Amino acid sequence: MARVTMCLIVLALAVGWLQRPPAPAVVIGPQQTVTTINPKMGVHTRLTDEVEEWKIQRTLEMVREMGAPWVVEYFPWGYYEPQKGLYEWDHADTVVDHAVAQGLTVIGRIDFVPDWARPEGTTFRHLDEAHYADMGDFVYAFVSHFRGRVPYIIIWNEPNLSLEWGQRPVDPAAYTRLLRICYQRAKEADPAVQVVAAGLAPTTEPPGSEWGMDDLVYLQRMYEAGARGCFDALAIHAYGWTFAPDDPPAQDTVNFARAELTHGVMLRNGDGAAPCLITEGGWNDHPRWTRAVKPAQRIAYTIRAYEKVRQEWEWCQAAALWAFRFPWPQKTYQDYFAFVAVNFTPRPVYVGVQRYAQGLASEEGGAP
Repeated sequence: MARVTMCLIVLALAVGWLQRPPAPAVVIGPQQTVTTINPKMGVHTRLTDEVEEWKIQRTLEMVREMGAPWVVEYFPWGYYEPQKGLYEWDHADTVVDHAVAQGLTVIGRIDFVPDWARPEGTTFRHLDEAHYADMGDFVYAFVSHFRGRVPYIIIWNEPNLSLEWGQRPVDPAAYTRLLRICYQRAKEADPAVQVVAAGLAPTTEPPGSEWGMDDLVYLQRMYEAGARGCFDALAIHAYGWTFAPDDPPAQDTVNFARAELTHGVMLRNGDGAAPCLITEGGWNDHPRWTRAVKPAQRIAYTIRAYEKVRQEWEWCQAAALWAFRFPWPQKTYQDYFAFVAVNFTPRPVYVGVQRYAQGLASEEGGAP
């Protein structure tokens, strides 16, 4: 009898599910604008794997409501060209259309090698030079498709780490050759698009390290390989860890102000006119992680960093900090980089930054 009852319950639930009205379609509303005292403020969104359109829309609405005009979003080559010459833009179009409707400027990061463009058994970070032209073709297609909607594109991510270079020794000259090809193809598609050299992982790895190369050394070697003229702007990753944003930079220290040393490399190579974009960075407030700070510190440091970029770093065009919201819990310290929880609950840093963007004094001591 209990089994029959259970079957009837399951049947009733199934019928009810089938009879439910379909979810209402998400409508892109009227064009919005971002209200903020800081036009350089941004965040790194993570909508690549967000499936439901309403969540994409709500995420980008909350970015606008926080007062950030810039977003960095990841557009994996392998997702959008599963076969050579076959492009599937639907999800990317959804993200970009909602971002533009919210009045946001999109910086698109391009990497992630499709299966067909790399040797079997390698990771999606592995790109042989024989396939550089294939990535160039994708960049051409991407820029052509999103012309006027995605005005900035980043070529690759942290190529100074062996993990991000396909578990191989890093190679600044090889990355420079890739950058040159992608720059040329992007400009063929749209001369106005801004090509951004990859953000390097801030690290003080010693010479010969199997893990990677000091970012300042790597950038210098890019210039020695002819990188000047192969990009319009340089991405910077500026994590603060436990240091305040005003702690001075040093060659042997990774902190927020290390960005000044990166810009210094550009100046020494006669490239000071090229702007920088912080495309990752910020602080973490995990209660037990050794590189985290207290929540109140995070708020104050984040606001001060945005203000520092606005008032003192004229060479930095935008600061998009990591990370606005994840599609699902990461179940690691990464969750404590988020400005907004998975269920869209604003975390304290979101509220503090929103008050700052509105020109209100922060209770945590941040500057208006």
